[in-house]
Amino acid sequence: MLTHALSRGGESALTQDQRAAAMIAYLRSLVLAPPARYERGHAIFVDQHSAWLGDAPCGIGTMTTLAIRMRALLGDALRHDAAGIILAHSHPSGHCRPSGCDIATTRRLANVARTLDIQLIDHLIFTTDAVYSMRAGGLL
Repeated sequence: MLTHALSRGGESALTQDQRAAAMIAYLRSLVLAPPARYERGHAIFVDQHSAWLGDAPCGIGTMTTLAIRMRALLGDALRHDAAGIILAHSHPSGHCRPSGCDIATTRRLANVARTLDIQLIDHLIFTTDAVYSMRAGGLL
């Protein structure tokens, strides 16, 4: 379903808002999958038209931290020939706001990705009740 919803072939069937909603639902299901005691990350890779190219997990952390291996994440993006990355991770604490470490890591990833002509489109933080967009929050 996600590959259809986010692919260029799915554009005619779904609006941009519907495609975004499908992507958010998909990411939510992955990063909040049981056991939801640990921070879990996942990335979606898209082309220049925001069509889905693939996705990959990008780590499981502790209750309060997630170490993202930028080299592996960007390697996956390059293997997919991605123009953009949408990153997501969970906050099992229930606090949806990004930590200082989340902000610093996101900005560093955006800068490194930019040197490879890859845009970090957004970094979403999920709790069971909410989602926070670093792009919409002005942090990216």
